[in-house]
Formats: sequence, C-alpha cells, structure tokens
Amino acid sequence: MRRFRYLAGPRVRLALALAVAAAIVAGCGAGRQASTPPVSGLTSMPPETALPSGAATPSAAPSAIPTVPATAVVTQHPTSLPPVSISLKPVVTGLSKPIGVSSAPGDPRLFVIGQGGQIVIVSGGKASGAFLDISGRVSCCGERGLLGLAFHPRYASNGRFFVRYTDRAGDLRVSEFHVGANPNVADASSEKILMTIPHPTYANHNGGRIEFGPDGYLYIGTGDGGSGGDPHGHGQSLSTWLGKLLRIDVDGSSGSLPYAIPASNPFAGQSGKLGEIWAYGLRNPYSFSFDRQTGDLWIGDVGQDLWEEVDRATVSDGGGRGLDYGWNVMEGNHCYNPSSGCIRSGLTLPLAEYEHGAGDSTGCAIIGGYVYRGSERPQLDGRYFFGDECSGRVWDLDAAGPAPQTPQLLLSSGVNITGWGQDAGGELYVVGLNGTLYQLG
Repeated sequence: MRRFRYLAGPRVRLALALAVAAAIVAGCGAGRQASTPPVSGLTSMPPETALPSGAATPSAAPSAIPTVPATAVVTQHPTSLPPVSISLKPVVTGLSKPIGVSSAPGDPRLFVIGQGGQIVIVSGGKASGAFLDISGRVSCCGERGLLGLAFHPRYASNGRFFVRYTDRAGDLRVSEFHVGANPNVADASSEKILMTIPHPTYANHNGGRIEFGPDGYLYIGTGDGGSGGDPHGHGQSLSTWLGKLLRIDVDGSSGSLPYAIPASNPFAGQSGKLGEIWAYGLRNPYSFSFDRQTGDLWIGDVGQDLWEEVDRATVSDGGGRGLDYGWNVMEGNHCYNPSSGCIRSGLTLPLAEYEHGAGDSTGCAIIGGYVYRGSERPQLDGRYFFGDECSGRVWDLDAAGPAPQTPQLLLSSGVNITGWGQDAGGELYVVGLNGTLYQLG
C-alpha cells in the first residue's frame, strides 16, 4: 500500500499484499455478514508477506554534540498498564482494498475507505453501495490511492467532507465534497480542490490519513516523497509540504488560496518557510489521530529499515506545534543519516518504538490507531492501540503515561492490518488486506 516501505528491496510488502488482497476480495460479496470467529488471545503466528521498501545508503555527515551512538542500546520502559485480553470481531467481509475507517460526528454509520477510490457505508453490520466513487480520478495501487477521509465538525448541518488521494499524475490531492440529497450518496461533481502537492518522482511515501483536530482545523500527514532514505531531504526542509504534518483552516480563504493558514501555525508569515506546516521531520505518517478526550496528537510514523515509531504530542505541550520528529537524521531513537554521531539537539524523540526483528517477524510497517474512549470495554479506556501491517500484531501504550514507553503486545491477530478507525461512540475498528472490517473487543 502506500504508507509503507519502498517498493523495491527488503520491505517489498504492501504492494504485493494489496495485489493478493484484490484477488481475494474479488471472490467475496460486499455487505455479506462475516461468519468467521473473532481473532483473540496472545497466540503466536508466522509473519505474513508484507510489502516493499528499499533503503538508500545515507551519506556521511560531520558529527557533533550531543550525539547518538551508531548502535543504540534498547532500554525497556515497561508500561504500568496491566495486560488485557482483546480480540478482533469480524463485522463485514468482502470489502475492496479497505485502508481505513472514518465516521461523522454524532453519526452511527461507518465509512470504509477503499484504496481504489470508493467509500462504502457500513451500518447495522452490513455494507451498502458506494457513498462516493472517484475511482476514475485516482491512481492506484501500490502506495497510491484514496488514502484519507475526514468529515467537517459540523457535517450534520453543512454536509461537507474532505478526502485525500493521489491523482492520475501521482500528485497528492486534498479535496472537499458535499453530500447529496440522499444522505447515503455524496455528490461526486461537487469536488473543490484545496491542495495539490507535487509528488512527481517516486510512487511511495504518500502519507495517508487526514483528520480534524480539536481546534477545528484540518490536519494532513504527508510522506517524504519516496524512494528510500529521503534522498531530497524533504523531511528536514521547511520549503516543501512533503515529510510533514500540515494544518489548514477549511472555513476560510487567503488570497488565491481556497483555505486559510491559521496565524498560530509555527511558520506562518515567515520568509522561505511554508505556513501550512505544523510539524516536520516525518518519514511517512500514514496514520495519526487525536485523543477525543484530551485532544493529544498521536502519530504512527513508518520507519526505514529497522525501527517503527509512535509519537505523542500533548495539548499542554503545544500539540506538536513546530516540532521536528527527526527524519532523516534519525530513525526512531537511532542515528540514520549519518549512521553515527548524529545531532540530536532540537529533535523530538518518539514516545515508543519497536524493532522489525529477524525477517520482519515483529513487524515492518506501523499502522497507528486511536486512544480508546468507548463504553463497551471500560477496561480499555486510556490505552492507545496500534498494529503492524506485516506481522498483524497489536500493542497498546498508556495514553497518560510517561515517556518513553515500551509497547505492550496484546494480540497476534494473523491479519495484515491496513487501517484503524473509530465510530461516533469511541469504539475502535480495524481493516485488513483480507477485505474484512473488524471491531476491537
């Protein structure tokens, strides 16, 4: 798929896995209620075929102080959370290339994002027809496709929602649409293009989700532009939208822009720096979310060769404003470019990380999730859940806990996880390459 690794070399996983998923899904009927049992327990499982990535050899750079050693010692910081039993309960099978789940404020329906360009409504345990079909405008697949969906905070009254996809030229597009007269069908002709982000050279590292923050602004995660190792240095550059978390005001406009740049953005109005940038130093933030109770920002940033990371930015510390998460100087807590003696000063290190393990047995591509704030499983409250596309493992972290933390493994699911979502009540969901929507229980 898109968020993951470079489409050549050792992490050649997601594109291959998606091709397999497409073949599987073709034989399934959308909307059929799943009959398979829930996935549960702490069972071990062999790693599944994941997808591509290849690393460019980083160039050398002068060392400086403070520095991080070439081979950092991994220190364990166990969570204070007690282990808890979880499972993935099938809700709907036969979905086509599902890569995420969204919901509108106060709306009980789920909206499943299909990488090929369709958004399907799931309600009452059944999938209906397409809410939106823009497959003719989308380049798919590999790491490209329809990647994100976010509903305006006042969707119930204004019918506005936003999508993020790679267009036919491979560039990243953020567009606004409106629901039609039928609440189950969007008006595909209502597209208003807000942003087109050039992504001309490589097909990978497109980022993924878009989300409205607790401040009412739209946040957009972008990958570093692709290849391996960030050869153009996009992650650390403030003159490109790539390798960033962007923040825009979709309720305003500024000059020729169809949106406004919030004055509180860290680089707004600064010469040579793009005002839309909220945070930078990201490799491929395919998935990020906000804790609906605290407003804290959580980012799952896909790593290069060895480390996957989780970043947390609390509201009390600025919610990520102006932070540099370190790519491509560092991969997780470890030097990347240069491979030793890297300058750590000014960088924000992850809350948690995990290593791939031999043959990517632990994982290869993080799929960030959400902090649980539902009511069906009170014992899960305050835990941030996330998974891995290749291994299917699911971990948790203490949302209010100290930094750093060591992820707590809760489940080896056997599912190639491609996305997470939450409903209006705060219950969490997972979708997989097998075309199935699951509820976390």
